[in-house]
Amino acid sequence: MNSAIGLKWSAAFFTLFWTAGMLLWSGVFSLANVVITTIGGVIAGYLWYRLMRRVVIGRRDSAR
Repeated sequence: MNSAIGLKWSAAFFTLFWTAGMLLWSGVFSLANVVITTIGGVIAGYLWYRLMRRVVIGRRDSAR
């Protein structure tokens, strides 16, 4: 499997679990809180992907 595909899946799972965790932790399920937490989760997932791509793929490219 291509490492970029694995990183995308890991970022998607991180986004899902981070968002669900933040919603459960806050305990407020109003529409505004769900939207704001989802936007925050998407941002967190994107940053996770960029960081892991730099660490995992960057390390692999520098070894060549």
